[in-house]
Amino acid sequence: MSLALEPFETGAPAAVRHFWESRAIATSRQQASGHADHGERAGVTAGKNMDGFIDMFAALARANGMTHAQVYTQRAAVTLPGYYRATKNWDLLMFNGRRLLAAIELKSQVGPSFGNNFNNRAEEAIGTAHDFWTAFREGAYGVDQPRPFVGWVMLVEDTWASREPVQRVDAPHFDVRPEFRGTSYLERYEILCRRLMMENLYTCAAVITSSRDAGADGGYSHVSQATSLRTFATTFASYAAAEATRPTEE
Repeated sequence: MSLALEPFETGAPAAVRHFWESRAIATSRQQASGHADHGERAGVTAGKNMDGFIDMFAALARANGMTHAQVYTQRAAVTLPGYYRATKNWDLLMFNGRRLLAAIELKSQVGPSFGNNFNNRAEEAIGTAHDFWTAFREGAYGVDQPRPFVGWVMLVEDTWASREPVQRVDAPHFDVRPEFRGTSYLERYEILCRRLMMENLYTCAAVITSSRDAGADGGYSHVSQATSLRTFATTFASYAAAEATRPTEE
């Protein structure tokens, strides 16, 4: 059976447009109110920038047979228990009855500062996955359950600051691994995504890049095919199609 990827084909550009438009609207509103956040933070604090991607993945699941599944995207319904912490909010959860099918996390980073923010995003992604799988092992999502699809998607602004090789690496006691030397932050995100999948922390992880100008038309790109949004969407659609053959669980 062929996969239905039309929700991705049309939804991805729309999601990128929504990302940039919602950032611009949030910034304008805060400036008009006289209580704008400093720098780029004004475009972040609205918290709705990645909603287009959430809608796209929900539509992709339904288009590939998950019509009987419960897909949750509202903030009040996307909380899961953790192991090292009480709870964790995801961006999308999918269930078949009581069985957890999928959990997806969506993040973004816009310049001009990428250094500290990259490390924070990496630590969040790694920590979230370890917390999730430990809770899964301990039966927090049911006993003897199949492994769910766990995904992580990162949108990074395409700008000189994200593409330029990082010249300064402070590690006075030991050598930095060679694959990180002379790499840009976009390349480091690509390495992160590949290793998140290699270590089975996420079923699929993707990094996409979009400039402010191209983003207005929904333009985006990828760093590698292995960590592209298309690969992520295809993997998720395949998972949804396979799960669609299972009976509805109570």
